[in-house]
Amino acid sequence: MLVFTRIIYPGSKRSSLELAQKFLEKPECELHQVYRALEVLAKENDFFQSQLYKNTEKVMHRQKEILFYDCTNYFFEIEEEDSFRKYGHSKEHRPNPIVQMGLFMDADGIPLTFSVFNGNDNEQPSMRPLENKILSNFGLKKFIVCTDAGLSSTPNRIFNNTTNRKFVTTQSIKKLKGFLKDFCLGDEGWHLNGSKKTFKLSKLDETEYYDKTFYKDRWINEDGLEQHLVVTFSFKYRDYHRSVRSRQLVRASKLADNHSSLKRNRQNDPKRFIRQDHCTTDGEVADHLITSIDDEVVREEEQYDGFYAVCTNLEDDVSTIISINQKRWQIEECFRIMKSEFQARPVYLSREDRITANFITCFTALIIYRILKKKLGGEYTCENIIRTLKEMNMLVMPGEGYVPEYTKTDLTDELHDVFGFRTDYEIVSQRNMKRILTTIKK
Repeated sequence: MLVFTRIIYPGSKRSSLELAQKFLEKPECELHQVYRALEVLAKENDFFQSQLYKNTEKVMHRQKEILFYDCTNYFFEIEEEDSFRKYGHSKEHRPNPIVQMGLFMDADGIPLTFSVFNGNDNEQPSMRPLENKILSNFGLKKFIVCTDAGLSSTPNRIFNNTTNRKFVTTQSIKKLKGFLKDFCLGDEGWHLNGSKKTFKLSKLDETEYYDKTFYKDRWINEDGLEQHLVVTFSFKYRDYHRSVRSRQLVRASKLADNHSSLKRNRQNDPKRFIRQDHCTTDGEVADHLITSIDDEVVREEEQYDGFYAVCTNLEDDVSTIISINQKRWQIEECFRIMKSEFQARPVYLSREDRITANFITCFTALIIYRILKKKLGGEYTCENIIRTLKEMNMLVMPGEGYVPEYTKTDLTDELHDVFGFRTDYEIVSQRNMKRILTTIKK
């Protein structure tokens, strides 16, 4: 009930119980039993996740050779933090206490396992304990872990620097040593996949190569770890950086007039472009504050436009490494679906075990949805699929059966094909509907 309503009627536990009365099989429980069920789920969290993974393998082949890891957080509509819900850096810039979630996903974008932890904890150490559970509970031994720069700490890289485990991680060019930064931003020595030529960026025709991605690579030794540094550049990505900065500069110009709001809250805050000077007419320090756009900061950032770097211990060709990293967007999409379509936040529970169980139901719903999306193909949006499922209502005809009240579409046809039964006949007999409901539970 909690999983189905999370997909179709996301909301509180009370609303889930009420709206589940619309199902053909109405739940026979009371609200206090729902909360007790959350306590059981939380207690059996590790077992539940490992069994869920094994059951998904019976439904489809899991692409587990490459795993993606990322973290997000969820806010609570409360003013005071407690031992679990803490004030921390909210991804949504909310001033409320949060809890954090770490999520592993396979190469098809289907979640593998997750954990929740305190809102003020550093997210970097969260990866290794969860990865150890994959090794012990899931039976996986050989895989590549792909993360973003925020989770690419040296201990995490070393942890996956083994015979069976490898890593691919985003690398900040700004944080590299001077000679490596010069290599990344250098004008010469660029390659294009499928070409034997070496290119010089300043000599390229932007119109001809606008959609192309150039690369260069080398091996480096950082913190005693041999790593393969791959750098890419594209004019299209450069223009994307420029358009983002242009919008931020407009916002920064507006904020510059409001001196009380110039405190920076995050790394990419537009306020980073604002320069503050205390001066008098003769240049002496005074109480008069002058704000302006800091052109030096703008020029510093402009030199990185269009460039992107990753580090790995893989010895594969560059195109393989780039293709692995390009799939990271799917884990961001998983978080977006949980927060938007599944309305996983704000969370209104207070006990740690019930909060954990709430995310177990969201996680399970996400797995079911992603598998369904995979089987349906890429044509349909999340909103379209969920709306269609919600509208597939049946009218009960006592003594005869069930009559579909929804409009038959290509998507309803494909949904029936995926699940292996049909409900769009003129009348679905009671016997046939009973068989369908039995099939669902297998």
